[in-house]
Amino acid sequence: MDLKRTLERMVKENSSDLHLKAGLPPVLRIDGFLRPLEEAPLSPEELRQVALQLMPKDQQQLFAEEKELDFSMGVAGLGRFRVNVYMQRGSVALAMRAIPFNIKKIDELMLPPVTKELSLSNRGLLLVTGTTGSGKSTTLASMLEFINETENRNIITVEDPIEFIFRDKKSLISQREIGTDTKTFAAALKHVLRQDPDVILIGEIRDKTTLATALQAADTGHMVFSTLHTLNAPETINRIISFFPPHQHEHVRVLLSATLVGVISLRLLPRADGKGRVPAVEVMINNQTIKDYLLDPVKTLEIPQLIQEGTSQYGMQSFDQSIMKHYRDGLITYETAIQSVTNPDEFKLRLRGIESTDSRGWETFDPSTTKK
Repeated sequence: MDLKRTLERMVKENSSDLHLKAGLPPVLRIDGFLRPLEEAPLSPEELRQVALQLMPKDQQQLFAEEKELDFSMGVAGLGRFRVNVYMQRGSVALAMRAIPFNIKKIDELMLPPVTKELSLSNRGLLLVTGTTGSGKSTTLASMLEFINETENRNIITVEDPIEFIFRDKKSLISQREIGTDTKTFAAALKHVLRQDPDVILIGEIRDKTTLATALQAADTGHMVFSTLHTLNAPETINRIISFFPPHQHEHVRVLLSATLVGVISLRLLPRADGKGRVPAVEVMINNQTIKDYLLDPVKTLEIPQLIQEGTSQYGMQSFDQSIMKHYRDGLITYETAIQSVTNPDEFKLRLRGIESTDSRGWETFDPSTTKK
C-alpha cells in the first residue's frame, strides 16, 4: 500500500484516526464515524511491510517481544502521527492518530474563557478528562501554548509518545518521551523536580506512583497538568482516591483539597451542519466550598450542584449547561442535545420555559431563566 497517499487522504478528509487491518481497506474515523476507503483490502504481508518501514531496528525488536508498540512520527508537509502497532489474529494491525503541526488556540477550540485563567495558575494539579478521542491532548496542548505565549516559565513534559511539538517562545519547553528520553513515567518524575520546572505536563496518570508524584509536585509549589480517562469531576475525584488503599483515603482527600486547581472534562458532539464536532465542557474549579466538599465522601456527591451554581462567580459550568448553550446557538441538533445531557427530563423542561426548583447559574446558558 502507499501509506503516504493514504495519510494525505486522511489529512484532506480531516480524519482523526486511520485504522489498518488485514482483510479490510484502510478505514478513516471522520467526525467520530468509521468510514472505509474505496480501496483494495490489505493483506497481512502488506501490513507487516508497512510496520517495518515505520519502525527502526530497536523498535522492531521491541515489537517482536511485546507484540504492541506506541510511537510518534512526522511526515513532511502533512503533520505528526501517533502510531500504535499491534497484533490481532496473528497479523499486524495499525492505528494512527493525526496530530497537526499547528497547535490551535483556546478560542479556536471553543473552550470556556476560564480555561485561560486555569492555564496560568501558579501551582497545583489541573486535570483534563474524557474518553479516548475526546480532545484531551489537544486541549492540554492549547493550554501549554497559551502559557508559552504569555509567561516566562520552564515547562517540562513527560509523554508516551510525544504528540504536539512546541517551540520555545516566552517559555522554555523540554519534551521527554518514554522509551527514548526516559524509561518510565515513574523514572522521569523521580528526577523532574531537580530540573527546575515551573510547569510539569504528565501525558497520562496511569498508576498510583505517577499520581503520588504528581500530587507531591503540586504540593511543593509546581503547576502540574495531566489527563485521566474519567467522564466528569466527581468520577475523577473518586478515581484518584481509588488509586490508594482505604487507610490512605482521608490523607488523599486532604492533599487533593489543598492541591487540586480544577478539572476540565470533555465530550465531542456532532455539529448540526455536519461539519465537524464541538466540545461540551464541564469545568470544576476548586474554590473554598469545593475544598470543604472534597474532604467529606458524602458531600463529594453534591459537587455537581456546586458546579452548576458556580458559573457567574467562578466560571464553572456543567455538561448540561454547555450543551444548552450549543443548542441555543444552533451548533447542535435537539436530538444530539437530548442524547448527550445528564438529565434529559430537566433539559426538556427548560426548553419549554419551565424552571426547575433551582435555576441558579443557568442565566448564561439559558436566557429563559433570566427574571423578567
